[in-house]
Amino acid sequence: MKKSLTIANIKKIDKSAMLEVLLDFPRQCQNAFDIGQRIEKLPEKKDFQKIIFAGVGGSAIGADLVRSYLYFKSRIPILVVREYDLPNFADNQTLVFISSYSGNTVETLSAYAQAIQKGASVIVISSGGKIKECAQRDNVTFVQVPLGLPPRYALGFLSIIPLCILGKLGVINDVEAAVSGVVKVLEELKATNLNQHVGEKDNLAKYVAQKIYNKFPVVYCASINFDVAAVRLRSQLNENSKVLALSGCLPEMDHNEIVGWQNPKKLIKDFFVLMFRDNGIDARVNKRMDITRDILRGAQVKVLEISSRGEDLLSRIFSLIYIGDFISFYLAILYGIDPAPTERIDYLKQELARE
Repeated sequence: MKKSLTIANIKKIDKSAMLEVLLDFPRQCQNAFDIGQRIEKLPEKKDFQKIIFAGVGGSAIGADLVRSYLYFKSRIPILVVREYDLPNFADNQTLVFISSYSGNTVETLSAYAQAIQKGASVIVISSGGKIKECAQRDNVTFVQVPLGLPPRYALGFLSIIPLCILGKLGVINDVEAAVSGVVKVLEELKATNLNQHVGEKDNLAKYVAQKIYNKFPVVYCASINFDVAAVRLRSQLNENSKVLALSGCLPEMDHNEIVGWQNPKKLIKDFFVLMFRDNGIDARVNKRMDITRDILRGAQVKVLEISSRGEDLLSRIFSLIYIGDFISFYLAILYGIDPAPTERIDYLKQELARE
């Protein structure tokens, strides 16, 4: 039975107080920038040829954000590795960010050991754990972030801090103005469109959550700059709402997936497409999105468009992520599910740790 999105119901279901974490996210982003500005110990080498981020799950999504944001800006290739092993091209010309919120993720610990062995310049961002011990042992740059969050809710720390570091190293321009814009846009969204006191008529996230309740959500985005927002919402729907979801990015989706929206016909009615739109992207991709939307609607697929907010690209990316996070939270409430626990992931880790 679908639950209502009253404040009383939210408090009852959200036993882990994840709403408070969401509401605090703009402050987290500002705090992340402040931490990034205070970092003094950085690798002396600055003529990097490659940048690799090693992390998995919630600890890797911040790396995806950096990659998406810098895709057309960075002259140095950026790769996000969600594996035990680094690619063979990692070497002493490579800057490796090790991102593990808990500090105990086995895949990331393995990647760290390989980065050290290959002579890469290494920066660790974590709340502590085994990875902190390794960094201290090897005299590697270690950036401490606050404890107490599920890794997926530490996105501000795991994206803005690396951006600050890349600015300090001269790889990109300083991001102070961009981060100020992010905080401003997130605060405005929280106050006017997303918080629990805004009714369903004016609350974008509540409205979308109602639409995709008992549907199979599919998230499409425009351009590589926003694929992190689509992937983020997909994974948040998985972990917070405990539902299956898919995501894709244009223009690639128009070269394969668009054809698949025909069969099995009896299931098409159970899908609901969310399209992330942005007025700042290439006009050719925007036209593709218009045509794709019309094709889907012509196939009787429900489509709802969500537009980014803000001026700077970083603000626009963060705005879609923040809207998506609230959508997944409110959908969890509608299903009567506490959004915080991820019991199957915990079970997997326990089984993998058994000798």
